[in-house]
Amino acid sequence: MSSDSPSVVLQVLPALDGGGVERGTLEIARALVAAGHTALVASAGGRLVAPLEAIGARHITLPLASKAPIAMGRNAAALAALIRREKVEVVHARSRAPAWSAFFAARRTGAAFVTTYHAAYNEGFPFKRLYNSIMARGERVIAISHFVAVLIMQRHHIPRERIRIIPRGVDTEVFDPGAVSPVRTAALAAGWGLPAPETPGGAPVLMLPGRLTRWKGQEVLISALARMRHKEALAVLVGDAQGRARYVADLQALAQARGVADRVRLVGHTDDVPAALLLADVVVCPSTEPEGFGRTVIEGQAMARPVVVSSHGGAAETVTEGETGWRVPPGDATALAAALDAVLDMPPEHRAEIGQAARQSVLAHYTTAEMQRATLAVYDEVRRR
Repeated sequence: MSSDSPSVVLQVLPALDGGGVERGTLEIARALVAAGHTALVASAGGRLVAPLEAIGARHITLPLASKAPIAMGRNAAALAALIRREKVEVVHARSRAPAWSAFFAARRTGAAFVTTYHAAYNEGFPFKRLYNSIMARGERVIAISHFVAVLIMQRHHIPRERIRIIPRGVDTEVFDPGAVSPVRTAALAAGWGLPAPETPGGAPVLMLPGRLTRWKGQEVLISALARMRHKEALAVLVGDAQGRARYVADLQALAQARGVADRVRLVGHTDDVPAALLLADVVVCPSTEPEGFGRTVIEGQAMARPVVVSSHGGAAETVTEGETGWRVPPGDATALAAALDAVLDMPPEHRAEIGQAARQSVLAHYTTAEMQRATLAVYDEVRRR
């Protein structure tokens, strides 16, 4: 996006708590501010508001998480007033309910409308495809993987020329094994009851980073743990339950039933993901539904960790089998157990080679800087329309 003509860009999403969509919002806001533009974000708020404002962006609190038609109509009016008041040129919608409000606000005001299609949205209910279709109504539709781009064209029949494929990115200066001090990893290990880093003969750690929700595959990993030959391995589930107490109880009951309760750690949210990943011998992403992209996969790879992922969706695109990680059939605990055993059977130096190859792949294809550059180029494109 050209810095010689400062612009105002408004991103809209339900809330600013943890998650890939939220982090991507902050990353684009940071790039806008760095290029001399005005970055606005509208959401219902959350713990990432303070970091957003610290980088020089502005947050506007609106009840954009609501799916109620009346609330969405009010939000459209509020967003239209905001667009006029702040002279917003580009509105970037990142989630469905806010996108409907933003779409009508952009139509009323003449602002350009951009969307990011973040996931293979479920269509199991009547009218769900219509509801989802708002994410394909942008003047430019950003697809976060080739998988998502194909899905958009098949479901919504929009022309390929309106789609821009921009994979998610990793800040490779933050996600850098050399940038994480031993103090950080030791503190996490102690708090989670894990072997101290580099402990000779310590139990291998299989880490699944991601919010606790059924389709992320935590149950598959627990079932695989019970089938593995490496009976000393620990499964560490890193992520916020976001109020899903029932699911947490189900995971604990499953671990008990499989006889691995003493080897499963539900450690909750962490603010230090790079240090957490350094504690892993293998990063596991066994999603049972296709990931739109799978940012945790490339974060693990950026930290030079071997990764094992489900062989579907965008996550599979980031793994070259046997070179930068391994792919297994989704939902297959037996296949996952076999893959994890095979990785742990490898000499440590071989695992380290795979990890380094994975990091080099991220540096070449999946950086935050490239994602920011490509997104700002889309903004420039619609501004010139």
